[in-house]
Amino acid sequence: MSRIGKLPITLPAGVTLEVSADNVVTVKGKLGELTQDVNPAISIKVEEGNVILERANEEKQSRAMHGLYRSLLNNMIIGVSKGYTIEQELVGVGYRAANTGQNLELTLGYSHNIIFELPSQINVATKTERGKNPIITLTSHDKQLIGQVAAKIRSLRKPEPYKGKGVKFVGEVLRRKAGKSAGKK
Repeated sequence: MSRIGKLPITLPAGVTLEVSADNVVTVKGKLGELTQDVNPAISIKVEEGNVILERANEEKQSRAMHGLYRSLLNNMIIGVSKGYTIEQELVGVGYRAANTGQNLELTLGYSHNIIFELPSQINVATKTERGKNPIITLTSHDKQLIGQVAAKIRSLRKPEPYKGKGVKFVGEVLRRKAGKSAGKK
């Protein structure tokens, strides 16, 4: 039995989960609505405020999908009830971030500013304090989408290993290298 797949998911107050006939799960909550197609080998039951996933057989593919769909549904339930937040930090002299609506304007040391258009499901806020690195805060109810957008923003200027300049996640530990002067005595 899958260790993750067999764990029940508790539905918080205000969250509804509906399973249609063609195994499409819809989760609705105060922050939004998410849908997910589920493989027919996985059956979903809602009992007494708990969601239980069971698989039809013991094939390797079914065992793998059991834990996967449990995690996906759990992330959807957390997303529509609490939401997700990702903070990114711009490290470097002259690196700036500003947002106007769903457009994020980034100055990352290139010859031009980068204007990044965000999906409507994601809210963005930028904070710039004197003497500190600019912070980009992304919030959304869709964990997959917010992670994908954060990775795309980070890929615009990945942190380099010598000075650590670039876009990094807040709290991310970078592996730093000594420069060429470290070998000399």
